[in-house]
Amino acid sequence: MRTAAARIGVLAGVTALAACAPGPTPESASGRPGTPARPTPAASTSPPPPACSPEGIRITELGVSAAMGLRAMGLELVNCGDRPYVLRGYPVPSLRDADRDPLAVQIIPGARPITSGFDQPPTRIVLRPGERASAALLWRNLVTDATVVASNGAYLDVAPLPGRPAHPVELDGPIDLGNTGRLGVSAWKRYNGATSTQPPAPSGPPSTAPTPDSRL
Repeated sequence: MRTAAARIGVLAGVTALAACAPGPTPESASGRPGTPARPTPAASTSPPPPACSPEGIRITELGVSAAMGLRAMGLELVNCGDRPYVLRGYPVPSLRDADRDPLAVQIIPGARPITSGFDQPPTRIVLRPGERASAALLWRNLVTDATVVASNGAYLDVAPLPGRPAHPVELDGPIDLGNTGRLGVSAWKRYNGATSTQPPAPSGPPSTAPTPDSRL
């Protein structure tokens, strides 16, 4: 009995010592004790690029330039699929307000009479995987009638051609049409330059002919 009691006492003492002993030193990533572990890098907060659509394209904004009320927004279409993609014509934009309600907008292929220099006729473009095309949206931020509420497009959807599915395009800011209700579009053209924050430049000087919008 004394032997059993002695064993129980020894085990109790060892348990108490173990409870009071300091814990093991954490190991570093290299496995050496005593070296603090390396901190885990913070996850990136930048948004992921838009996904490739089921038809194998991605449409994004290139940026907006503005001068004397005229706005020009560049669009870039990338063939992110695995087969050639054919374009011939104009993009088809549609706008929605901050409540996501559709805006009544007149779409003008070639951008006349908003401005000139963006009225090149469409040509057939065959984009191989990874190749790109560009176009531009043109409008004037004017209020010509105080009785008409100015409209701002907060959301933009663009179909690459009439009859094809539209794709949401993230905007850096609203498309401020004033109360003109008109949005011009240029034809798609092959885009070989690096991705830019500026829209494609017009092919000629801006029009100086008076238009209903140029009186103010």
